[in-house]
Amino acid sequence: MTRRREGVLGGLIDLIAPRKHTLRAVDGVNFTIDRGEMVGYIGANGAGKSTTIKMLTGILTPTSGEVSVGGMVPYRQRQQYTRHIGVVFGQRTQLWWDLAVVESFRLLQKIYEVPPAIYNVQMDLFDHLLEIGKVLHQPVRKLSLGQRMRCELAAALLHRPSILFLDEPTIGLDVVAKQNVRTFLREARDRLGTTIILTTHDLGDIEQLCRRIIIIDRGAVLYDGLLADLKQRLGHRVQLHLELRESVASDELARLTDPLPVRWTERQAGEHLAEFSRLEVTSAEVIQRVIASHRISDLHITEPDIEDVVRQIYRDGMSPVGEAVPKTDTTQDQADD
Repeated sequence: MTRRREGVLGGLIDLIAPRKHTLRAVDGVNFTIDRGEMVGYIGANGAGKSTTIKMLTGILTPTSGEVSVGGMVPYRQRQQYTRHIGVVFGQRTQLWWDLAVVESFRLLQKIYEVPPAIYNVQMDLFDHLLEIGKVLHQPVRKLSLGQRMRCELAAALLHRPSILFLDEPTIGLDVVAKQNVRTFLREARDRLGTTIILTTHDLGDIEQLCRRIIIIDRGAVLYDGLLADLKQRLGHRVQLHLELRESVASDELARLTDPLPVRWTERQAGEHLAEFSRLEVTSAEVIQRVIASHRISDLHITEPDIEDVVRQIYRDGMSPVGEAVPKTDTTQDQADD
């Protein structure tokens, strides 16, 4: 990568003596994904997600390390490999803009040599799950974003790929369209056994679709494991909302729960918020101490969502187990799938 100098003189100097430095887009990334898994691959902008996906799809060649997907090396066996994968990029289309949707599907059928019997079965499935039958004869340019994304997903799965790469598949969609896409992806995994790698900034997609997540930051993996385990390790802050039948000061509630490490806040008359770590205190302990002296008319517990957990990882810059993120000297990816 070249660092440009400012100004006209700087530009002339760059022609003679350019300043170059190595940018490690991904640094010692190493993971394995089993057949039929749906894995969330998340990180901030510039973390290395897209670079990893481009290597896994065969678009980029790693400078070191190895990439194996389904027993093939993507950048070496690209023509054979592309018959086994599907790709959806939220901001790019694989459909022909001015053609009717069905014409794009017919072209893809020819490109991937999909037998007519399988093509018809797939189209019936897509119509059942995605309701694309209504838009098949409309030009792609006349579709809404939600309609187009449903057609993009159908196009990516038309040839029954074993692996589906999704890059921001729900970007810009409304709530209903997002839910339709999420429902379809679950069905694709369950019915077709498709392995799905999902990159997204919408952590609602991750929570609803993925049991396992891989978090990458500055080219290195910060976490690779179950979403539930991550929330258990880092999402331990709990908020207990209590509504009492009589007016009580928060100071009195604090005395009742002393010496438990609980922080009380009065929201409004009769409503209080208790905050604590479930690693130190259980909700039952707090509730028992309160109901021993006061009557509770309502209560509910709020735990951190995945956005809070991921934000904490980025803020701390440490792995969930409290160890510094290991660094290696490799410049690219070592991902096995």
